[in-house]
Amino acid sequence: MNGRVLGIELRRSAAPWAGLVVLAGSLAVFFLIDGIWWRGDAGWTAQWTSMALWTRHFLAFWWPLAVGFGAVYGLRDSRSRMGELLSSTPRPAWRRAAVPAGALALALAAGFGLVVLVGGVEVALGRTTYTPLGWLPISLVAILGLVAGAVFGMGVARALPSVLTPPALTLGFLVLTAFLSPNSDGLQPSGRTSNRLIQLSLATADPRQMLLTLSGAVHLGQTLWLLGLLGLLGTGFALLSTVTHRGRALAVVPVLVGTALALLVLPGAPRDSYVVDRAAAAPVCDGPVCLTRANAGRLPELAPRGKEALKVLHDVLGDQAPTVIRENTELRAISDDRPLSGDVVLVDFDERLLTDATGDALTRALIAQGLAPNCRASNDREGGGRGDVPVQSIAVSWALHDAKLQPLADKGSDPYSLKIWADADAAWERLTAAPPAEQRSRIAALHAAMLSCSGHGQLPVLAGEAAR
Repeated sequence: MNGRVLGIELRRSAAPWAGLVVLAGSLAVFFLIDGIWWRGDAGWTAQWTSMALWTRHFLAFWWPLAVGFGAVYGLRDSRSRMGELLSSTPRPAWRRAAVPAGALALALAAGFGLVVLVGGVEVALGRTTYTPLGWLPISLVAILGLVAGAVFGMGVARALPSVLTPPALTLGFLVLTAFLSPNSDGLQPSGRTSNRLIQLSLATADPRQMLLTLSGAVHLGQTLWLLGLLGLLGTGFALLSTVTHRGRALAVVPVLVGTALALLVLPGAPRDSYVVDRAAAAPVCDGPVCLTRANAGRLPELAPRGKEALKVLHDVLGDQAPTVIRENTELRAISDDRPLSGDVVLVDFDERLLTDATGDALTRALIAQGLAPNCRASNDREGGGRGDVPVQSIAVSWALHDAKLQPLADKGSDPYSLKIWADADAAWERLTAAPPAEQRSRIAALHAAMLSCSGHGQLPVLAGEAAR
């Protein structure tokens, strides 16, 4: 394919618009909507892998549209009524097909690649110091899928030159993608049908756990589906370049072969599709404070604050105090209890108290997690935790000998918040009015109750009343 001819095709055709729509649409979603992708440790600008997975997640929309773009582009010859003229030229059909297909493929690859580039710059400017290469296959397979889908759409439109072909293909792929879309409610994302079939969709589940990534078997299987003996891409190009009924019938062979090869390789269980990135989860420690390698950039600030928090906890709890601080690496389904241990202060940067905490606020948050750890997650995805914050605030203020109750978070103005903080103020007054030995006994009882995940509604215990 001549580069000059390809350049003319890009300048004078509608191909660049496909890449522009993918680029502008993706950036509009990411930057103009304050969505869950900006939240937590698995946000799209927090880590390289989560950035790649978030851009893949929106292929649920861009992949069907790429197929539709290809179909519209494939109708160009029939709309201009030049099909018979072009077929009479001595130039091979596959060479005529390569130029528009190459232009559309280049435009889509550039559009999606720029989205990834913007995300990569955002990640590089963030706080992470972990730069793995495992995110690259996630994005490369996405680009390959967009190209293969577009060429497939062009080929189908060339074989079925009807104005109904583009909307029918787009709608069909939207329905297929929605049916095969995984959800992330469990430990590993899963879906409504066979896991192998789900992996034929290029869209990934929305990332909610920073350490999860796609396994190598998924990358290989999806590549085989798209390229195995030319796969979906081969079928599209064959339909685009053939002019005989027999050739069109044989054109389905590549995608059938690619699908068969992919189903042999793709994992049969969700736990083999979405796996923990062991390199990212490896511990990096500074004395008793350990974080994952992915969040090691936070260690210089957290380590001294953590050691200070451990000293305060030992002064309060004695031999029952935790001795180490470590980041949580356990997979957990949404709304499941977090695994707690009396020996460990568990750090989860998705927790509201820890997400952006610095300085003294970070120390207080760590003391709160050591004195009154919350079993139920308190984050933007799962909510919860509002009832624990007043209890934790009382425990921390008592441990640091504050003259008055210092809230760990904004109190809020809704009726529930007003009521629970009024109860917290009353509990604080009653706790600080009790004899020192009684105060320490109530804090110890609170600590034991919270560790056993029966700590909801512990304000009466701090106030010296019977637990509800």
